Amino acid sequence: MTPYILLITIIALALVFDYINGFHDAANSIATIVSTKVLSPFQAVLWAAFFNFVAFFIAKYLIGEFGIANTVSKAVIEEFITLPVIFSGIVAAILWNLATWWLGIPSSSSHTLIGGFAGAAVMSTMYASGYQTSGFEAIKADVIIKIASFIVLAPLIGMLVSSLLTILILYIFKKVNPHKANLWFKRMQLVSSGLFSIGHGLNDSQKVMGIIAAAMIAAHAKGVDMGINSIKDLPDWVAFSCFGVISLGTMSGGWRIIKTMGSRITKVTPLEGVAAETAGALTLYLTELLKIPVSTTHTITGAIIGVGSVKRLSAVRWGVTRSLLTAWILTIPVSAALAALIFMIFGRMLL
Repeated sequence: MTPYILLITIIALALVFDYINGFHDAANSIATIVSTKVLSPFQAVLWAAFFNFVAFFIAKYLIGEFGIANTVSKAVIEEFITLPVIFSGIVAAILWNLATWWLGIPSSSSHTLIGGFAGAAVMSTMYASGYQTSGFEAIKADVIIKIASFIVLAPLIGMLVSSLLTILILYIFKKVNPHKANLWFKRMQLVSSGLFSIGHGLNDSQKVMGIIAAAMIAAHAKGVDMGINSIKDLPDWVAFSCFGVISLGTMSGGWRIIKTMGSRITKVTPLEGVAAETAGALTLYLTELLKIPVSTTHTITGAIIGVGSVKRLSAVRWGVTRSLLTAWILTIPVSAALAALIFMIFGRMLL
């Protein structure tokens, strides 16, 4: 396969991953408004998809940069980034995302992508050295550690902020008629879910942009016309495509995961839905400013746990939560191992 054809294949696979990411993570921003019956499932996915796409214009024209895409593209040291490495990583990420979607596990698409990218790079380096090195010199440990640390930090931040918001809201509205307050919070959920969907679009679309940028930089080294020197040269159609495709994926829904997020962790009321989604959105906006790719899944799960804990600790189904935590911890090493295996089988043929 020529470098040009391989680059086109990688871009196509990256957009497939972006689409899967959309329906895999659709539950994150709509689970609570579906479970509280504010919107029907179909209305909810349209609502989330619209704000996913709005995020493109916010990133390009208000923020003025795609900082998370830059972080993702630099997870592996540039000299070790090759088209076969990126191909193996993206295939592994697609397989893991499909597996966790089928099982109804809200795992992190972000960490799947990072794990696959890193695992393929490590195996490629080991292969190139005749298996004389560990291969870990290919990855930027500080970047990987920073991203991995938010497996814990993102849900904790979401949980803390949602708990504080819930307590504050309960205090402010303690004398308001419960029926009237419930109707008001149902309307507010439209706003809070929209805010979270913008955060989802800002965060997750840029991860795929980062992978496509890395592929185009690697292609430039091979003399491919579509190649670029740096992420600053990334064509506008890449960003537009990534934000557009994730929106289409969101419109396809993610019903298996919606059930887990919307009811299996804890029973969510409209008030708690507003608190959880607002807390999740604030956490995503913070990490956008820090240019750290985080899991929208981890963030909203932590926020839902936070609002459930305010009622009482027993309101949270901790058995479900432990299962989710196990899946989160396993995501990076499993996707890395899968990508390494794929490189051993296919990647070497493409060198």
